Amino acid sequence: MAVSPPVCDFGAPWHDFRLPATDGKLYGLTDVAGPRGTLVMFICNHCPYVRSIIDRIVRDARQMQAAGIGVVAISANDAERYPEDGPEQMKVMADRHAFSFPYLYDETQQVARAYGAECTPDFFGYNAAGELQYRGRFDSSARTAGPADARRELLDAMLQIAETGKGPKNQVPSMGCSIKWKTA
Repeated sequence: MAVSPPVCDFGAPWHDFRLPATDGKLYGLTDVAGPRGTLVMFICNHCPYVRSIIDRIVRDARQMQAAGIGVVAISANDAERYPEDGPEQMKVMADRHAFSFPYLYDETQQVARAYGAECTPDFFGYNAAGELQYRGRFDSSARTAGPADARRELLDAMLQIAETGKGPKNQVPSMGCSIKWKTA
């Protein structure tokens, strides 16, 4: 079942974290934040919405990083029920797609809850002051990739944030698979 998160809560603060990455290191917000903005994205390995755009995410992340925007991906899915989303498989995915950004595992799901992440992919774009300016979709893709010339909504928004500190007023919410929360 597809889930769509709420629209951007402009100015909401980012949330610090310290999580293990596929490269064996621990990363916090200060390690990944960029001087001109930061993208925190919640993704996972098994979601068809993520799989349909993962190569585009990697392409656009490199362009954002070149513009001074920090990029980080976090998987928070319950790896006991969804083993494909566990740390070992995350490393395989990061290596296969040559991620230029850290891919972190939120085993306790506390970071995903702090951010209010609801689906994969779920994008949180912050300005240099750590204020939320984008909570929208990547592009018009869904379970299958959109057209190759689809407007690059996330990239355009993040470049605008890097330049002006403000995100676009009109944003289309992301859509994807629900975060696989652990049962109590």
